[in-house]
Amino acid sequence: MALTVAIQMDPVERVDIAGDSTFALGLEAQARGHKLLYYGPRDLTLRETAVVARVRPLSLRNTRGDHFSLGESSVYDLSQAEIVLMRQDPPFDMAYITATHMLERIHPKTLVVNDPFHVRNAPEKLFVTNFKGLMPPTLITTDREEIRAFRALHKEIVLKPLYGNGGAGVFRLKSDDENLNALLEMFTQFYREPVVVQRYIPEVRKGDKRIILVDGEAVGAINRVPAAGEARSNMHVGGRAEAIEMSARDLAICAAIGPELKARGLIFAGIDVIGDYLTEINVTSPTGIQELKRFGGADAARLIWDAIEKRIPAARRSAAP
Repeated sequence: MALTVAIQMDPVERVDIAGDSTFALGLEAQARGHKLLYYGPRDLTLRETAVVARVRPLSLRNTRGDHFSLGESSVYDLSQAEIVLMRQDPPFDMAYITATHMLERIHPKTLVVNDPFHVRNAPEKLFVTNFKGLMPPTLITTDREEIRAFRALHKEIVLKPLYGNGGAGVFRLKSDDENLNALLEMFTQFYREPVVVQRYIPEVRKGDKRIILVDGEAVGAINRVPAAGEARSNMHVGGRAEAIEMSARDLAICAAIGPELKARGLIFAGIDVIGDYLTEINVTSPTGIQELKRFGGADAARLIWDAIEKRIPAARRSAAP
């Protein structure tokens, strides 16, 4: 069953082949005999009612310094593909939202992973508030008095942009930190959206778990430990990955959110858990599957493709080249 898979992603030449989840997904698709087409978000066009992209045939190799080849570019009607992987990194801004609107026009006849309608309606730091009792005390606001009162109550807080990613713009503030007003002024200058304020969870020093869910089922976890002198555990800012087992609390969190992920067509999700608290549900461009496999865990790329292929209608499978 050879399928055509169009991958909407960031520049392929910049991919870290040792850690990039999109690269792992592409390799698995290629191993299954699927045809890969590559394009970037800026190559996407809405031509009246048709969604087209300027694509190039893509071949991947697990060879550092020589990990890809691209064919000649052409304009391609994305409704002719069986699958589109929407895998460019956030920020979750109006450009990202516009892309979800465009891809929604071809889904589900062409299966877009993850479902663009539900990606648009499940931003990481807002979606998590749907699940009562799982997250730490949290504010999403622009009201400075609310933020000051929240810090007075919880003493240590974390301040971060609502639509940020990769640990960018995340600050830990102690009860006597005099930078709160300056940081709020900076956030107001750079962002129009509210900010997220959460009670600081000391257990973050032991790590921030990334748990991978495939079609609503937990398949494994890695622990991301902050570097010395750093409050953030994200790999982009020096976090170190290590093997870890899921706790009873982790499994309970996954059981609570899994059915909703599956119902929304969010086939590949990565959640962040610190201590006993769920802090984010990542559905835009989750990462972590290479680290999971590297530490002896499940082959999430294989499981994701198993889930994707089950969702391709039989009529489209039989018509695929």
